[in-house]
Amino acid sequence: MTTRGIYVSAMGPGSGKSLISLGLASMLSSHADRIGFFRPISEAEHEDPMVLLMRRTFSLDEKTARSGMTRAEARALLVAGEREEIDARCVAAYSDMAQSCDVIIVEGTDLTGQDAAVEFDLNARLANNLGAMVLAVVSAKDMTAAEAADAVDVARRELDAAEVSLLAMMVNRADDDAVAAIREQVRPGRSGRPVYVIPELSEISQPTIAEVACALDARHIAGSATLERDVSSVRVAAMNVGHFLELLTHGALVIVPGDRADVLVATVASSFSPEFPVPSGMILTGGLTPDPNILALLAHATFPVFAVDDDTYTAAKHVSEVRGEIATGLRRKAAAALGVWSRQVDAAELLERLELPRPVKMTPLRFLHELIERARADRKHIVLPEGLDERILRAAEILRRRDVCDLTILGPESQVRELAAGQGIDLTGLTLVDPATSELRDEFAAEYARLRAHKKVSLDDARERMLEGAYFGTMMVQLGYVDGMVSGAAHTTANTIRPALEFVKTKEGVKIVSSVFLMLLRDRVLVYGDCAVNPDPTDEQLADIAIASAETAAQFGVEPRVAMLSYSTGESGYGGAVDEVRRATELVRSQRPDLPVEGPIQYDAAVDASIAASKLPGSSVAGQATVFIFPDLNTGNNTYKAVQQSAGAVAVGPVLQGLRKPVNDLSRGCTVEDIVNTVAITAVQAQQPTTQETT
Repeated sequence: MTTRGIYVSAMGPGSGKSLISLGLASMLSSHADRIGFFRPISEAEHEDPMVLLMRRTFSLDEKTARSGMTRAEARALLVAGEREEIDARCVAAYSDMAQSCDVIIVEGTDLTGQDAAVEFDLNARLANNLGAMVLAVVSAKDMTAAEAADAVDVARRELDAAEVSLLAMMVNRADDDAVAAIREQVRPGRSGRPVYVIPELSEISQPTIAEVACALDARHIAGSATLERDVSSVRVAAMNVGHFLELLTHGALVIVPGDRADVLVATVASSFSPEFPVPSGMILTGGLTPDPNILALLAHATFPVFAVDDDTYTAAKHVSEVRGEIATGLRRKAAAALGVWSRQVDAAELLERLELPRPVKMTPLRFLHELIERARADRKHIVLPEGLDERILRAAEILRRRDVCDLTILGPESQVRELAAGQGIDLTGLTLVDPATSELRDEFAAEYARLRAHKKVSLDDARERMLEGAYFGTMMVQLGYVDGMVSGAAHTTANTIRPALEFVKTKEGVKIVSSVFLMLLRDRVLVYGDCAVNPDPTDEQLADIAIASAETAAQFGVEPRVAMLSYSTGESGYGGAVDEVRRATELVRSQRPDLPVEGPIQYDAAVDASIAASKLPGSSVAGQATVFIFPDLNTGNNTYKAVQQSAGAVAVGPVLQGLRKPVNDLSRGCTVEDIVNTVAITAVQAQQPTTQETT
């Protein structure tokens, strides 16, 4: 199959084309088996930040995400009159990548300075020599709608003159209030296809402290080491402390001479008070070292403190010239970019232009991308009870920026905000609820007392119980204030599940709550159950777990073929444990005759076609099982961890199943990415119809 190339070409400086490249890669990751990213000419002297971002985000390696040459090398070749050498080297690198990729995103140069015309010609030549279709990006920064529409027409004429194959035109960095007008005024091209308009996002354009520090070559001398903080504004301390504090805002970067002890102390004190804003960072200017006592105080600052040798004016000027970049802004900026892409670009329409063949494999990357897209397609509301866990807040920020779902976070609001501010986490767009002061507490307590009246739960006891995040959050799910809950980052599985068992209850016909892990292997997704909840299930419970696991598999796009695992296959062995699995298998067959199920069966016979042919010839499950039901928790938990570690599988879960409404548990060792995935899974589960408890 011929590799498809998409050349992302800027039509002017500062187009923000990296957002387009990132959005394209996200879109293509679920519609092509193997994607690649190529920067023919890199702005970096060594490792290109955008190449590194693509490797991290889309699990690419040095062969499938790379650059061709540095800008210095390209300039030297141009000066020497060896333009063909640039083409030859880039074509050779691209051809090498094409051996491992079905589609390659090529990101051109920025068209900056006096070389803009030369670079445009260079990009056009490269696109044609690589046989790539061009996706042209026009910047509408500070333009009116009419000016942006004219810029699109000019770009079309230039591309026509260069005889490139045009895939699409996109307008990026539009003022938010001009987006609709630009869409109306942009004239359609010959294809009649839409021109997509993407607004400027402050989450992307605002630099991080890390970017500012790098640009100024600043020295980190005190305070927090967390540099993933957006600089929302700049405040130069050139006035007395009282007036300075009046102007200080959350996320501001404070620039101050190193000998202004009054401002240094006041800024640190501000960050410790919930009533005052927390800056994103502080830069001490003039090469002036604070008094040792002041420096000791700065060491405890919740924000990073840097020093530069420049005077205050020069430092402020340099800071004003730093613009945020997706490639260096880590996952927060990437999440914002992917969120705005999904809102503004019709992926189905754009993919139709590409006519890509249907992908063959279900890779972990594709599964997780499709999970996010499914959650976004039918937006749900999820509650996170553990608002004082930094990982929860970071995951919530990413989910909000990616526009995955609505989120409510539980916890004492002042403490949650203080934690977020200290870690540079943006809580914009997230709902904070304190169970202790919420007006919902009395309603929830009354409902809990009603549902648990048979256990003699009094109203006072119920009010006390609603102070617990898991109970308050589960009651939000029960009464429809939210659609699902994710907890467990800082609590046990029992703490998460107990409230759901008490009053959410199981689905009709389901006798037991169980769990599965979605095991994302290199080329497929398998479902393992139960690896987290039930220690020693009976035959009836095993059958229940098998049916629930098959339904979960189908819900997430895995065709269920169920293997009831044992140390024996078919009729070859006997004993209490084997007989129990055999009885469970028969129960599954009687309850769900439509479901392919085999058991007892050993793991090797379930996954290996050649072994299956000798042990269970003619079986519709053996050798091709997708759902694996383990006989007990000990076996299941150890097996999933062994496969995770030895096969490099991504284990997503545990995903709880059997409840009427979705409640999911997190491991206390979970990562931010684990939380993001579990929330997305919960949102997808919430899209399924549920039955209401009426008793």
